[in-house]
Amino acid sequence: RCAGRVEVQHSGRWGTVCDDDWGLPDAAVVCRQLGCGAALAAPPGAWFGEGSGPIWLNGLRCRGSEERLVLCRHRGWRPHICAHEEDASAVCSGGLQYPPTHGSLGPMPALTSASLPGGPTVRLVGAAGRCAGRLEIFHAGHWGTVCDDLWGLPDAAVVCRQLGCG
Repeated sequence: RCAGRVEVQHSGRWGTVCDDDWGLPDAAVVCRQLGCGAALAAPPGAWFGEGSGPIWLNGLRCRGSEERLVLCRHRGWRPHICAHEEDASAVCSGGLQYPPTHGSLGPMPALTSASLPGGPTVRLVGAAGRCAGRLEIFHAGHWGTVCDDLWGLPDAAVVCRQLGCG
């Protein structure tokens, strides 16, 4: 299932979205843009763990019908005064069901994985879509890469399952 903390990339840097005014219409836009089906929930309060870096968006007011998150009303692209304990999350109805919406209308959001309690949070970066790219793991408050020594298909299969990518 596509579920996790909502993150957006702006000016080449990943950051989170504040949960002020965050609701199901906002999560619906994220789920649609990522090709993850319908929104089931928009949990507040860093439900999937606190992010790091800038909090790029705050006060999102989506109608729920927008094709992309950047088309929703918000308080501007800038670091906001909002603590990471307020990072927005989304729970979508399924895995990647169709190609996500791409284009020149702004950055692609991402959902960090809904990892097992106590387990690491992982993401794939640097490629189109959320199910391809370089593996990064969140540990001790920072994102880092994973060495490919002894890496193989069984390892990749675990990451794909953890991210809901099949």
